[in-house]
Amino acid sequence: MQIALLGTRGVPARYGGFETCVEEVGRRLVAGGHQVRVYCRPPYEPDSPPPLAEYLGMQLVQLPVVRRRFLETFAHTALSVVHPSLAGADAAVVFNAANAPMLPAVRARGIPVATHVDGLEWRRGKWGPTGQRYYRLAESLAVRWSDALIADAQGIADYYTKEFGADTELIAYGAPILTEPGSARLAGLGLEPGGYHLVVARFEPENHVLEIVQGYVASRARRPLVVVGSAPYADDYTARITAASDGRVRALGGLWDADLINELYAGALTYLHGHSVGGTNPSLLRAAGAGAATVAYDVNFNREVAGEHARYFSTPADVARLVEEAEQDPGATAARGAALQQSIRRYDWDTVATQYEDLCARLRAAGPTRHRPTGRRSGSAGGAYRHTV
Repeated sequence: MQIALLGTRGVPARYGGFETCVEEVGRRLVAGGHQVRVYCRPPYEPDSPPPLAEYLGMQLVQLPVVRRRFLETFAHTALSVVHPSLAGADAAVVFNAANAPMLPAVRARGIPVATHVDGLEWRRGKWGPTGQRYYRLAESLAVRWSDALIADAQGIADYYTKEFGADTELIAYGAPILTEPGSARLAGLGLEPGGYHLVVARFEPENHVLEIVQGYVASRARRPLVVVGSAPYADDYTARITAASDGRVRALGGLWDADLINELYAGALTYLHGHSVGGTNPSLLRAAGAGAATVAYDVNFNREVAGEHARYFSTPADVARLVEEAEQDPGATAARGAALQQSIRRYDWDTVATQYEDLCARLRAAGPTRHRPTGRRSGSAGGAYRHTV
């Protein structure tokens, strides 16, 4: 098959969920004999290597972007769906329900399309009232105009069932299991295995980086807190994180070296995961696959992944207590990380890629469908769902 993957920043992946999924699934589809075309945006970093035409067998289509928070994803996807290279695709997967207004253009070209709806974008504080209304509308349009919907967590699948009466394909992400990640590069950062706490996240309010820093600073922890992450358009939030930090907080900014990040996950005494509005999060899976003892924000998505093998927080005070407990008994903390690593093996990228392959084959066989749910909300799930997460 010829399969098009649209709506993401593209590959090589950094540590975004969509990009990780595209890279891991796309490379396996190529290995299975399919042609995979990925539509990519130029990177933010001025010192990034030049764009590639091919990566791990995937054909890359490099297209420009509008560097504005609300327009960037939508405008790039609009360019992608009208690009000549999309012609002849047997199936397309569009990532992010925000791109739903572009779905009729894909279907008009005779290409059946699945939409990976992601999490609840309308709950992200960065958008404001107008953006939140748009994302709620986009969810409805994705239900109405997609030939299939992909949810990466049971909580997201339940939401679309309750809110729209719409079926979804439940396809989670995979977890890379790191058995020998090494630690040689930690010394260059002044770190040692088991000697620090770790956060890896985009700087967005719903990822609770600020609350993690506040809780850590209020604690009596002696091991440093290493913060990996940044975000475009987030200068104010970044400044608040910086202001809340003390001398024990080590801000490394955005890191794009996958091997170094793996070493950081594997060497952490605890990994603090504050993501709250997405589905199954690749950063959580990656940390768990590296054996990191995880302290996660208490929402159903995170409990679905980590279960009884993690600790959970809701407030900065919880963070303070949990990092202190981890330092008081590092042996028990490491044992929880090892148990989580074993449990997380059920998230397998080979299985995930097979599910995408099967879905694309069904889409190709059926073609663009004429009858989809209306996209009207039932009015029963939105409020209740807020409480379950």
